[in-house]
Amino acid sequence: MPVRHDGVVIPVVTPDEMGAIDAAAPEPEHVLVARAGAAVVRAAVRMLGGTYGRRVIVVAGKGNNGADGRVAAERLRSRGVRVDVLEADRLPDLLDPCDLVIDAAYGTGMRGTYVAPTTSIGTPVLAVDIPSGVDGFTGAVADGSHVLPADRTVTFAAYKPGLLLGAGAELAGEVEVADIGLVTDTARAHLVTDADVHDWLPAPAFDTNKWRTAVWVVAGSPGMDGAAALVAAGAQRAGAGYVRLSMPSGDGSSLPYAPHVPVEVVRRPLAATGWWADVRGDLDRFGALVVGNGLGLADGMAHDIRSIVAASTVPTVVDADALTLLGTDAARVVGPHVVVTPHDGEFARLAGGPPGADRIAAARDLAADLGCTVLLKGPCTVVAAPDGQVLLVATGDARLATAGTGDVLAGVIGALCARGLDPWLAAAAAAHLHGRAGALGWRTGGVASDLPALLPVAVSSLATGPHRSTSAAHQS
Repeated sequence: MPVRHDGVVIPVVTPDEMGAIDAAAPEPEHVLVARAGAAVVRAAVRMLGGTYGRRVIVVAGKGNNGADGRVAAERLRSRGVRVDVLEADRLPDLLDPCDLVIDAAYGTGMRGTYVAPTTSIGTPVLAVDIPSGVDGFTGAVADGSHVLPADRTVTFAAYKPGLLLGAGAELAGEVEVADIGLVTDTARAHLVTDADVHDWLPAPAFDTNKWRTAVWVVAGSPGMDGAAALVAAGAQRAGAGYVRLSMPSGDGSSLPYAPHVPVEVVRRPLAATGWWADVRGDLDRFGALVVGNGLGLADGMAHDIRSIVAASTVPTVVDADALTLLGTDAARVVGPHVVVTPHDGEFARLAGGPPGADRIAAARDLAADLGCTVLLKGPCTVVAAPDGQVLLVATGDARLATAGTGDVLAGVIGALCARGLDPWLAAAAAAHLHGRAGALGWRTGGVASDLPALLPVAVSSLATGPHRSTSAAHQS
């Protein structure tokens, strides 16, 4: 499905897909190059703060990327800017002082190493399409390369994965997507924005009740009740009307000690083994099930996990220990209503190997193999559907790299599923809100238990945040 930002589709396409889009363009190449060059000029003038007395150095290669840079150079000269164009294969080690460097050396199709020249301290850099030396598929930088970190990147028609993944996400600086008349309807990946999530979230019906958005959380074990509490709190704060928490323990006749669980959560005891049948017997009353966080790897737990995931008919979020217990047998029990949420290590247990540098392809392949939604965690979270559609979430950052934040995320996904969102959209919306909440809360020293209270604030900010502007350009 197309994802829209104030009516503007924000596609993400690989370099190969971009090549096909270019080939299908209704206008000739020189028209597209002229439009791209004009977009670069607009960004350059904004960065320069004007044109009078300014000096710009354009580093231009031999391909279309260089052509875009040369057109920009001509247009800047016509506006009174002093412009020097340097050939990308004959560069000095150090560039002369200037007001702006435009990096148009190599685009997304580059292979091998690139050693960029050094700039004077403080000189801003504008990259054309992608910083030269960054892999357009993965965001990786080849060993031996030196890439000029860009303050801003102007890319054309669509994001490239390399602007969102790996080192490229940081090297690209602020990213602006310029419309140059290319048709991107064939894109199978899109970047999630505040506006998307705002539009997806359903409003509660006037006659709703707590059971219409109920979530059952099966999580926790002795010494790991904190994980269970975080899942439950995440689900509550993301809109679940009723949260039931069960921590399998003992013979199921009493509740284990768990002081961290929110007081509003309803707790129900389950036996340490064989609990899956009890859950299945009452599960139809719930809108979603979340299972796995802090359950542990005790004998018999794998059988219960596999049994409940196979038997569940409601949207089911499988996380943490449940992923380890399913392992490469996951395809036998999951279905289209399931969301699996691996980090890289858990991904390897499900897929038989790590995701590698091309995280979009890895998540897409695993989703197809399992027949369910895959949320691959990372600085840019990749959410893949079984049909190959992908949503990318770039709101998270290093502040979420702390114990327990993934437990909160699992609860948020469960709540959004219970509220009626398709599991694929629920996973992407939850990741986006999770990242927004983290950005609201702290610079350093935050902990996972801070996040749930920030989720309603993150939801409220969607309608007024910076990503609801009327500009056709998207910045991240």
